[in-house]
Amino acid sequence: MRLFELVLALSLTFAPLAAEAQQAAGVVRIGLLRDSPGASARLREAFLQGLHDLGYIGGRGLLIEGRDAMGKPERLPALAAELVALKVDVIVAAGTPAAQAAKRATSSLPIVFMSVADPIASGLVTNLARPGGNVTGLSTLAPELVAKGLELLREAVPGVSRFAVLWQPGGLGERTERNMLKEAEVAARALEVQLQFVEVRGPADIDRAFSDMTHARAGALTALASAALFNERGRLMGLAAKNRLPAMYGLREYVEAGGLMSYGPDLADLFRRAATYVDKILRGAKPGDLPIEQPTKFELVINLKTARTLGLTIPPSVLGRADQVIE
Repeated sequence: MRLFELVLALSLTFAPLAAEAQQAAGVVRIGLLRDSPGASARLREAFLQGLHDLGYIGGRGLLIEGRDAMGKPERLPALAAELVALKVDVIVAAGTPAAQAAKRATSSLPIVFMSVADPIASGLVTNLARPGGNVTGLSTLAPELVAKGLELLREAVPGVSRFAVLWQPGGLGERTERNMLKEAEVAARALEVQLQFVEVRGPADIDRAFSDMTHARAGALTALASAALFNERGRLMGLAAKNRLPAMYGLREYVEAGGLMSYGPDLADLFRRAATYVDKILRGAKPGDLPIEQPTKFELVINLKTARTLGLTIPPSVLGRADQVIE
């Protein structure tokens, strides 16, 4: 049975053979807070594998307390409060809303975040090199990746001059979203394409959003980072196919669900690296002294089956750069 299955089924404990401080203190609890089921089994397993690689192997000593908002961010404050009440030793938060809820819940318990687009703009820290306080972790650099995604999409569909940009107001924080939209505008000018910004505030807006795109004659779309859009990725894929819209996304899970292309950080690598932060904190390091790390691995994933359905031939210049091609 794989690591994530053991945790889900049995709430397994692990024995940290390499952490003397934990052995002295007895059982250590890690609270794992997620805003949606989007942090897939692959990512949970990557985090647990990171712990395993550091010497945390089965038996006793470390308990994982998982809390999942199941796509309902309004539940996050209560779930974060539960972890604080349990007096976990570290809260690991996946995603911006989860990290923000954890920070609001406690100013003393250490918090390690994963896959946060902009830690400063989100109000989690004031300095990447020396975050201070009780929060640290790994950033996904989402604003800076918007331009690259548009560039790759433009190269994949060279005949298209009008792109729709799907985004969720309030999903990541005002400053982060403003930066992402600005990056898209700058990239569009450089690529000599027109942009149509389409808002999706919740699942009920998705059908209307695609209707707006088609009426405006958008020839392709890119979806900005958003928990709501990620949770509805199945619908997005179906509507993109129905409306024959080639699309670029920020995470490979979209492509695995039937999307055309994705370009973004390797989240499995980020989740695996988060275990290092946890290990350092359990050994006595202060979160505020641990610099925020940025992605070091990025991946371009292309779904050729979807391309064929759209009647699209991906140019060799794009296909040759793909880290994974789904046939």
